[in-house]
Amino acid sequence: MSIENTLDRMRTTLDIPESLIEEARALLGFKSKTDTVVLSLQELIRRKRIDELKSMMGKVRLEIDLPRSRRRSRK
Repeated sequence: MSIENTLDRMRTTLDIPESLIEEARALLGFKSKTDTVVLSLQELIRRKRIDELKSMMGKVRLEIDLPRSRRRSRK
């Protein structure tokens, strides 16, 4: 399995504990350390964005008529 990333790439050197990267790689089923790091970062970002949205719950007032918006026009 491989992650295709269409974003610009940046070559960098990281000091990551080998046991940590190997455990993540094995759990995700990747051969590539790069794919492991990319997917892990994407998942971290996704979860943080979800947390941000959850923290907004009840703070955003929407003027939506849900029953009306769910009705489909009859043709």
